[in-house]
Amino acid sequence: MGLFKEIFAWWTGNTYGTRLFTLRKGIFVGEDELGNRYYRERKGKRRWVIYRDLAEASKVSPDWHGWLHHTVNEPPTEEDYTPKPWQKPHRPNMTGSPGAYRPPGSTLVPGDRPPATGDYQPWTPE
Repeated sequence: MGLFKEIFAWWTGNTYGTRLFTLRKGIFVGEDELGNRYYRERKGKRRWVIYRDLAEASKVSPDWHGWLHHTVNEPPTEEDYTPKPWQKPHRPNMTGSPGAYRPPGSTLVPGDRPPATGDYQPWTPE
């Protein structure tokens, strides 16, 4: 199933074409804590990521995101960077999962919806 996925499944992030391009023109730059591998082109400015699992952009940590989008020139593997105490660890997008944010009054949150406060004036056409 692995070869089949590489040939036909673009959403896994590593198709056969991506693998050939990476072998021909890519230089390995580093790997993040989630197992994603980052590359840059030998000649040129192109940078890309090959995801360990499904291709999900929220799985790219902020430090690597900055490098991928040319915000910083040095990849995190070459920087001597220590996170600030107020910085939280990277957390992927939780939309559609049990860990997603559900505000009070949502149909997916148990309990009663808070009553209306009367501060809303609906628009009516004249």
